[in-house]
Amino acid sequence: MSTTKTVFTTGEAAKICKVSQQTIIRCFDNGTLKGFRVPGSRFRRIPRDQLFVFMKDNGIPTDALESGKKKLLIVDDDQDLVDLMRDTFERDGRFDIRTANNGFDAGMQVKEFRPDLVVLDVMLPDINGREVCQRVRSDRTMDTVKILCISGMVESDKIADLRMAGADDFMQKPFTTDRLLERVCDQLEIDRPIAMAG
Repeated sequence: MSTTKTVFTTGEAAKICKVSQQTIIRCFDNGTLKGFRVPGSRFRRIPRDQLFVFMKDNGIPTDALESGKKKLLIVDDDQDLVDLMRDTFERDGRFDIRTANNGFDAGMQVKEFRPDLVVLDVMLPDINGREVCQRVRSDRTMDTVKILCISGMVESDKIADLRMAGADDFMQKPFTTDRLLERVCDQLEIDRPIAMAG
C-alpha cells in the first residue's frame, strides 16, 4: 500500500488492519467504520482518515497505515548494480521500486510514478544526472521528490554542481547497498533498518 493513497477498498482496509474483509464490511455496514459507496455500484470505499480513526478506536496498530511503502526509482545504466540495489530495497520491504537505465526513461518514470526518492547515477548514456536533477526541479509538482546521486566521480566542484542542480544527497561509488539503504531512509525520514542478524 502506498502512503499516498487516500481512499481504500474494503480489501485493502482489511489487509492494513489484518482482519478479514467480512469484518471490514460488517463494520462499514453497521456504521463503526465510516466510508461511502461508489455511486451506482455496491462498492464501499474507506477514506484514509476514517480508517485511521477506526484503527485507533479498535486498538489496531496504525503502523501499516503510517508506514506505507515509499516509492523509489533507481536509475543506473549498470544493470547488475540496479539488480543489486533493487534486491536490497525489496528485502527491506518498505519500498515500491521501479528502475530505469537511462535519463530519458528516468524522466518519464518520474512523471508517471511520482517517486518519493530517485537514486540517480550521474553518468547516464544519454543525458547526465545533473540534467535529470534540473528537469525534476523545474517541475513544481515534484517539489517533494528527493534525489540521491551516485557516481564514481570525486571532484568536489562537480558534487557541488549536482547539489546546485537539485540533488539532496550524494554517494561515492563503490558503496555497500546497506549503506545506500541507510542514506535513503535518512532522506525519507523513515527509520533505518534494524540490522538483521544473519
